[in-house]
Amino acid sequence: MRYKIVGELLARYDEVLTPGALEFLVALDDRFAARRVAVLDTRRARRARFAAGQLPDFRPDCNIIRNDPTWRVAPPAPGLEDRRVEITGPPDRKMTVNALNSGAKVWLADFEDATAPTWENIIGGQLNLMDALDREIDFTDERGKRYTLGEDLATIVVRPRGWHLVEKWIVVDGRPIAASLVDFGLYFYHCAFRQLDNNSGPYFYLPKIEDHREARLWNDVFVFAQEYLGIPQGTIRATTLIETITAAFEMEEILYELREHSAGLNAGRWDYIFSIIKNFGQWSDFVLPDRAEVTMTVPFMRAYTELLVRTCHKRGAHAIGGMAAFIPSRDPAVNEAAVAKVRADKQREAGDGFDGSWVAHPGLVEVARAAFDPVLGNRPHQLGRLREDVEVTATDLLAVDKTPGQVTAEGLRANIRVSLLYFDAWLSGTGAAALSNLMEDAATAEIARCQVWQWLHHHTPLAGGGTVTAETVRAELDAALSSLELRHPVEVADIFERAALDEYLPPFFTTDAYRYLAPSA
Repeated sequence: MRYKIVGELLARYDEVLTPGALEFLVALDDRFAARRVAVLDTRRARRARFAAGQLPDFRPDCNIIRNDPTWRVAPPAPGLEDRRVEITGPPDRKMTVNALNSGAKVWLADFEDATAPTWENIIGGQLNLMDALDREIDFTDERGKRYTLGEDLATIVVRPRGWHLVEKWIVVDGRPIAASLVDFGLYFYHCAFRQLDNNSGPYFYLPKIEDHREARLWNDVFVFAQEYLGIPQGTIRATTLIETITAAFEMEEILYELREHSAGLNAGRWDYIFSIIKNFGQWSDFVLPDRAEVTMTVPFMRAYTELLVRTCHKRGAHAIGGMAAFIPSRDPAVNEAAVAKVRADKQREAGDGFDGSWVAHPGLVEVARAAFDPVLGNRPHQLGRLREDVEVTATDLLAVDKTPGQVTAEGLRANIRVSLLYFDAWLSGTGAAALSNLMEDAATAEIARCQVWQWLHHHTPLAGGGTVTAETVRAELDAALSSLELRHPVEVADIFERAALDEYLPPFFTTDAYRYLAPSA
């Protein structure tokens, strides 16, 4: 055998890690591992060009694609026609039941930013999805209340981990296999026919895409996988997250590469902000204010979302809005203020032409639905609203210097605390962590640690006096480490040191922190 399971085979894992499924992973690895490495090499080279002063632009060699009015993506697949509210969350047992019962049209079962990639979370998540499709899943909470599946369930859409990650508990020819191929491959192998039997299909969200060649790689994975299992081409559908600045310049090209399998684009707002800092953080024109100030209405974010809607509807694709990360609070005043912000955010998206949007908590499903229902009415979407009034230039997408707001001592303190608390939760096996009435995931933690790096790199002035210096950051870091009750203080401090205080800004904290994850967190 060319594969080896390094992780422990716990109860029922043999139902997921079958010989057939593992041979499928080997076949995927044979076909696509080298191309994945090439993708990562291209990313590093592109980032080096940005560090040298180059800025992204619309590709002139792709004008033929953008200017061709004849092509469109495939029509919506069963279960993906109406996507006015989508809920996201990790595929743990509790979330699986609650998300499917939430009243949302779609559940994004997230193996990526909302899941800490412990062995148990990855394989247990696959089991939960299999059980859910077989209607053999339930959950009993700490109070003894039992939850079971209802009748009107959300459509499952799986988000695998990005190309930059590996799955160290499964090795092929002595090396870890790509995490993307593990998450996609196990779900597709076990659940594609289950979904087809339920009049649905194997649907996916594609994270961290940086250009149309990466979309082409995923499309080739889909073609190969469908052929391998004898499933008709075009059965798979995938929504691509536009959550990197480079992908924003290639939206039409990404839709084109995936057109037979495309289910649209999503405005991945948190990773998009992270991408801006990661790629251009060394330049003073790209210094962002406190995270709370970088809303969807600031110029560069507004340009990106408006272009996304126009691009999607031009090609017959769904445009899905961004995350509402608020978690309902028991404090009525806090709850009222936060729900008002979520409502305004969703009303703006519906008014701009989006066909749906994301929430992180079942308690926000009705808030989002109430924003979209008056706009959509009985229509499942608003693909007919072409937004031909929108004209977005490269300058608009890069207008970060027009973002209002300030860098404050409280913003610095909050970023340090969020980073530490999230790293600790992640090391403990939790990828979606409730912190201060917000659902923080890997993307928001990335913003927090990258802003600390950026402000320190530029000795950014603080509102009210002072600047961000190494001494300032060290003092805040020491205070946070002393006051917070962390389960993994040594490891958390080391991750923060590497991810936020190193001379070079790492592209992801997760790739380095993964070495600290034991099979069971």
